[in-house]
Amino acid sequence: MATNFDYDVLYIGAGHATFDGATPLAKTGVRVGVIESDLVGGTCPNRGCNAKITLDEPVKIKRATERLNHILSTVPEINWTANVAHKQATIDPLPANLTNRLEGAGAQIIHGRAKFQDAHTVIVDSHQTITAEKIVIATGLKPHRLDIPGTALAHDSSDFMNLTELPQNIVIIGAGYIGMEFATIANAAGANVTVMLHGDQALRHFYQPYVEQVITDLSQRGVTFIRNANVQAFTPIDDQYQISYGDNQQLLTDWILDATGRIPNIDDLGLDQVGVKYDRHGIPVNGYLQTNITNIYAAGDVVANNLPKVTPAAYFESKYLMQLFSGETTDPIDYPVIPSVVFTSPRIAQAGVTVPTAEKAGLKVTDSDLANYWYYQVDQEPIAQSKQIHDQNGRLVGVTEISDQAENAVNALLPAIEFKMTREQVERLTGLFPTIGYAAWHRA
Repeated sequence: MATNFDYDVLYIGAGHATFDGATPLAKTGVRVGVIESDLVGGTCPNRGCNAKITLDEPVKIKRATERLNHILSTVPEINWTANVAHKQATIDPLPANLTNRLEGAGAQIIHGRAKFQDAHTVIVDSHQTITAEKIVIATGLKPHRLDIPGTALAHDSSDFMNLTELPQNIVIIGAGYIGMEFATIANAAGANVTVMLHGDQALRHFYQPYVEQVITDLSQRGVTFIRNANVQAFTPIDDQYQISYGDNQQLLTDWILDATGRIPNIDDLGLDQVGVKYDRHGIPVNGYLQTNITNIYAAGDVVANNLPKVTPAAYFESKYLMQLFSGETTDPIDYPVIPSVVFTSPRIAQAGVTVPTAEKAGLKVTDSDLANYWYYQVDQEPIAQSKQIHDQNGRLVGVTEISDQAENAVNALLPAIEFKMTREQVERLTGLFPTIGYAAWHRA
């Protein structure tokens, strides 16, 4: 690579789309720089996946205890303040650990906010000029905010996960991943939760009959769902907030979570200055993750594509760019099956061909009532179903499951889908017994 630049490869953003590939890339001798304006690790370790799953662990335990309350004498209550403190103690070391990984491999971290000056140059915090032969935009997504009167009165997902005391009444605007997962957590911890949907569907990318089962379960637990809410304004009234919605309707609450989605984090990057094309979905790239400016790449959630905006996709793109930049490959990216899961209780997980797509294509869809399967009866799961999709040759090409163990079942089936295993190959995989993986394989 050229030596007249400060770095061979410069990453803007230090999340999974960067550090998973930048660390091994630096070990090859490539000069790597990483610019980060916030915590190293980005959203997932610090304000997303790791934090959320830590807060959810007591919920999972509480639900299992409820199901076995004829055996266990006491159903535990969640201490919210202690749960948040445990979450923070769990994730606090992550930025330093990731920093050590990057710097230990030879990468250099520059703290500050980057803005393009030209195709090879960025300015950090308006005063530090850095040049690079190749630049990777890996700035991810940021919370969307409703454009209505009083929008500043609402909070985002980071605010929710940092609440040291749980408000008694919470209204969540939006029913995507964040809205549904946080409704589950807050309800289990004792809050009165209302979820306001923009339309009439929650979790639109998941199999809707399963989603409706989650909604029904949460409703029976006290969560109120308002469909087609048409939220219009937030107004402070004494020590509460009034939400105006629908047809001149109002609702008072103690706390508002704006969970209306996430949008590309590209403001003030100077993309117009350098001519990088983008739209409201993010930055379009080609098969090599190049933008329309050939030495500028994009990876992770900021990319405009049809993949789920999940950590495994960002990880894979980061590893691909490492291979591309180090010369290990000259091929375009070849994505594997990217699974997705929503951590409600029960969970919904899916991978490969979806049920609606399979039904339109005339593929075989097999339904399994797992609640009557012995392994799911061990902890008496009341909601457990699976749909598996096979092609004309009998190969598993997709799976969708709702259960408290859905993520592990789908993980177990990923090799069969990704490597297009035949029935004979699947039958050679016995698995540990008794485990959810064994149970999943014997339905494949």
